[in-house]
Amino acid sequence: MNITFIRHTSVNVPRGTCYGQTDVPLNASFPEEAAAVSAGLDGRSFDKVYTSPLSRCVRLAEWCGFLDAERDVRLLELNFGEWEMKRFDDISDPRLQLWYDDFLHVRATGGESFEDQRTRVFAFLDEVRILPYNQVAVFAHGGVLLCAGLYAGLVREEEAFHSLTPYGGMIEIEV
Repeated sequence: MNITFIRHTSVNVPRGTCYGQTDVPLNASFPEEAAAVSAGLDGRSFDKVYTSPLSRCVRLAEWCGFLDAERDVRLLELNFGEWEMKRFDDISDPRLQLWYDDFLHVRATGGESFEDQRTRVFAFLDEVRILPYNQVAVFAHGGVLLCAGLYAGLVREEEAFHSLTPYGGMIEIEV
């Protein structure tokens, strides 16, 4: 099975803001960015399409013609808990430094660790891989795409954040 993961387009959030599972607005450039994503998918057909339930992913899936994309909460971005919508520089929580030192295992206050996110994305992939599909598309977030790369053995955990897919970018994995 081939799974194409598509990251949502750029968001209208100040740089340095922690926004994980907050349903933030897309940039005004969405039509142009979405058209480029759609062009990259032109001519491809998928047996099944999934999306994160957040509007930044749903809107892109719909723009690309996938009005019936199945929403799955396991495709949500990392939950940053109490840090959501705060600038990283303004977070005074002592756990932030612990998280910086070990984001794989340390949870954001009231939120998730990367390991938590990886567990739910891997569960999604374990379920999808046994379904009778050949081509699957998934509209999701940067963290989800990192988890998919880990699942497929494309990157190692310690390298994951050095290969973040850009907004509107895609990766493909075979499972």
